[in-house]
Amino acid sequence: MLTFVTIIHVLACFILIMVVLLQAGKGANMGAAFGGSSQTVFGSSGAGTFLGKLTATVAVVFMLTSLSLAYMATKGSSSVVERAGAPVTQQEPMPMTLPDATPATPAVPDKK
Repeated sequence: MLTFVTIIHVLACFILIMVVLLQAGKGANMGAAFGGSSQTVFGSSGAGTFLGKLTATVAVVFMLTSLSLAYMATKGSSSVVERAGAPVTQQEPMPMTLPDATPATPAVPDKK
């Protein structure tokens, strides 16, 4: 089930990116005034309503898969509050070893 929801989530991500990139910006009408292409590919009303509805639908699918993946990820684990009441086991500290107290003499070459 987790794999299926993950695949749907990734597909929704890519589709949402493509649909958003296909939408015309606010300055797109200025280009059409100077001989730009007409918007007859998506019908007489243009791509605005079709792509807007498609964006909303894919966004809902994306949000639902995000919530379900988050729920499935935390379903088997315990929360921080539950772990706060768990007993803490005591461990013995590691014995510290101190460095040798005798200072090392620097190696000075003999001058002869």
